[in-house]
Amino acid sequence: MTTVKQLFDESRAASRPTLSFEIFPPKGDLDHRTAREVAGGLAPLGPDFISVTYSAGGCGNKHSTNDVAEIIQSDFDTVCVAHLTCAGATASSIAASIEDLRAHNIENVLALRGDVVPGIELGDYSFAKDIIPALVDEGFCVGAAAYTEGHIDCIDFNESLVHLKQKQDAGASFFVTQLFFDNECFYRFRDAAEKAGITIPITCGIMPFLSKAQVSRMIFMCGASLPSSIIKLLAKYEDDPASLRKAGIEYACGQLEDLKENGAEGLHIYTMNAYDIASAAMDALRK
Repeated sequence: MTTVKQLFDESRAASRPTLSFEIFPPKGDLDHRTAREVAGGLAPLGPDFISVTYSAGGCGNKHSTNDVAEIIQSDFDTVCVAHLTCAGATASSIAASIEDLRAHNIENVLALRGDVVPGIELGDYSFAKDIIPALVDEGFCVGAAAYTEGHIDCIDFNESLVHLKQKQDAGASFFVTQLFFDNECFYRFRDAAEKAGITIPITCGIMPFLSKAQVSRMIFMCGASLPSSIIKLLAKYEDDPASLRKAGIEYACGQLEDLKENGAEGLHIYTMNAYDIASAAMDALRK
């Protein structure tokens, strides 16, 4: 099985970015038919890998995540990354998670803290950096999250860079950024990360804006800056959902093209399980 580290090594040698998608499992009990439909639409587009999330809000189902990841690998011959969160986890629950990952033949894991649910103790692993060594020691290729404008819970941007370096030192092989809408934020972050000693690949997470409600949610969840050009598009198409969706996808594609031209090592599309988003992104990047 190919690891994501190997994919990045190959892309670096070829002087091209990796291209990847992110999808999320169906809510509730896993619907294999739905999972196969989504994967069956996205895998033929030829991404280097696909990552599969936990659900937001601390209600993730690792079995659902791992089941979908195994379907992508076995049925569609595509490298897959399974997300694993550690908030509230114990040493025994992480050991069980590792067993489950192995049972599903998963080799690539994105290690995340996850959402902190009120009333639930963080457990033996307070941060993603705490779980990375355990996964690396078990032979997994491990990625971690990066934040172009700093983590929303971390006011000091430089402190976010310290945390990033700690994840690398703990054994992470690659980073995937949280979504951002302003590429200049990424370029400043990339320069700062390099000065902070970050040497592993950083892939850029891009999500198209599709509605005012979605953008508002992302701003407050992620702390992402909103360029005036997006504000104008939201105002222009607020009563025209179809045109707003089209404008949001076009804006995201423009971001991806610019990032590719400016040497981004990886481009990661948050597809929201939508074929038209993934297809438009790949068309833009293959021009």
